[in-house]
Amino acid sequence: MAERMVGKQAPRFEMEAIMPNKETKKISLEKNIEDGKWTVLFFYPMDFTFVCPTEITALSDRYSEFEDLDAEVIGVSTDTVHTHLAWINTSREDNGLGELNYPLAADTNHRVSRDYGVLIEEEGVALRGMFIINPEGEMMYQVVFHNNIGRDADETLRVLQALQTGGLCPANWKPGQKTL
Repeated sequence: MAERMVGKQAPRFEMEAIMPNKETKKISLEKNIEDGKWTVLFFYPMDFTFVCPTEITALSDRYSEFEDLDAEVIGVSTDTVHTHLAWINTSREDNGLGELNYPLAADTNHRVSRDYGVLIEEEGVALRGMFIINPEGEMMYQVVFHNNIGRDADETLRVLQALQTGGLCPANWKPGQKTL
């Protein structure tokens, strides 16, 4: 049975990641909390697939909007940092990612995917999970998609902005509209 995570402290993590400058570095939720940042953490199944690059590049293309909202975006799969780097070094025209504006983390031991409830154990890959964590480490949003469906960058930004209002946002709320 799936466990509710919203309203609880998010599972802490530290993973190796390929950074936008293509260097390998450890990233952690704890660092984002220390820096007072929101965390947009998303999981995807595998590098060099078909749906994944569409959503990964869509989020990267909108990264400055996440930055403006004091949010760090982190992509995660169970692939290695070496595979991530190879995919980043492949052009978008060739089903690669090209330049990215946020890190891609490697959950090679599957611990983080398991902690966040998105690991398909028998396949060793993650479902498409999206999590928004506030600067205090509280899970504010969680959603998991079937691997055939890519996520919407507009909706992710809208939810982040709604959460940051601290108010009650009605259905179809858009940034700039009144809260309840």
